[in-house]
Amino acid sequence: MERTLLLVKPDGVQRGLVGTIIDKVERRGLRMVGVKLMSVSAHLAETHYAIHKGKPFYNGLIDYITSAPVVAIVWQGSKAVSVVRQVLGSTDPTEAQAGTVRGDYGIDIGRNLTHGSDSVKNGLTEINLWFKPDELIEWKRSGEEWVFEI
Repeated sequence: MERTLLLVKPDGVQRGLVGTIIDKVERRGLRMVGVKLMSVSAHLAETHYAIHKGKPFYNGLIDYITSAPVVAIVWQGSKAVSVVRQVLGSTDPTEAQAGTVRGDYGIDIGRNLTHGSDSVKNGLTEINLWFKPDELIEWKRSGEEWVFEI
């Protein structure tokens, strides 16, 4: 079973879309194993977005992600990375399909509501950055055999 990180960014929290986003992922069958509402420190933001350091939009990313609370969620399940990315839709909301989070609720790439890990490897790295091991709970949803081939 894969794990992946999903962040509901400040615009998603401010717009009251946390429940909607969680609902969309849960309905796909993934299991939430960690969740927290938090303020993002500059250090955490800089570490998370280190790959973008030196790009023209980097400072804006840091300022934005630290501007208001975010909700960090770890999802687990079969193909969790690709399922979450599919639910979120294209990074640019104007290119995202209807029915996705960004396609239904986003307009601007700079306010695209969410972040989802782009690979299993990066998902594990990001989870370890945003969560301590004791903040994750291993559990099994009854009826999961009707969602995943086990």
